Amino acid sequence: MRYIAYLEGVLGRAFGPALVTFYALVVLTLGAQPAVARVTPVDWLQVSAEDGTPLVSLPMPKGVGWCLAWNHSVEGFEVLDCYRNVDGNMVLERSHLPDFAAGLDHVLGRGRQVSDGENGYWIEDIDEPVPGNRYRLRVGAMRVDHRLVTRGEPTLESLIENHRQACGERLPDSLPEAMTPISLSTLAANRAVTVTLLPCTSGQDPCCIP
Repeated sequence: MRYIAYLEGVLGRAFGPALVTFYALVVLTLGAQPAVARVTPVDWLQVSAEDGTPLVSLPMPKGVGWCLAWNHSVEGFEVLDCYRNVDGNMVLERSHLPDFAAGLDHVLGRGRQVSDGENGYWIEDIDEPVPGNRYRLRVGAMRVDHRLVTRGEPTLESLIENHRQACGERLPDSLPEAMTPISLSTLAANRAVTVTLLPCTSGQDPCCIP
């Protein structure tokens, strides 16, 4: 507005209304531009087949968490191992065990056991970095259904959708649709896969491909 007042003084007050109208049109035009999803360079959570082919790739910014869920092969209830990207490191933070069933127990000195209020328990404060930011997983059959699920905010759905909106076609073919859970058993039942947290490979490019 000071600039407009200056022009009025130099060019005469007759130009004032026209300049104000022009200024208003510029502001309205800029404000009418469609919103574009913003992303920053992120790490990627990738599940790969034994030959290295990516089966699932998910944008996984630093500080964001996710869980690997599966159904106990005998009891059928859901078990959770929950991870987080801590400054580029895959860290196992907590696990949920609905019962002391076969193969499930709390190892003393590895986190602390607390009740979940429903006859199960959480193992909190495990806080174990995964060596090399990767681990091997033998994916179970569909009755076990190993799957990736959301852990708090942002959801896996919102991470996927944000990247689709911002990056268009510049996305890996292994990026799933914006829905969860993401079933690994559908993709690789009874086969070994590698779960890896990968850094962005394109510097500051927010749409890098792992």
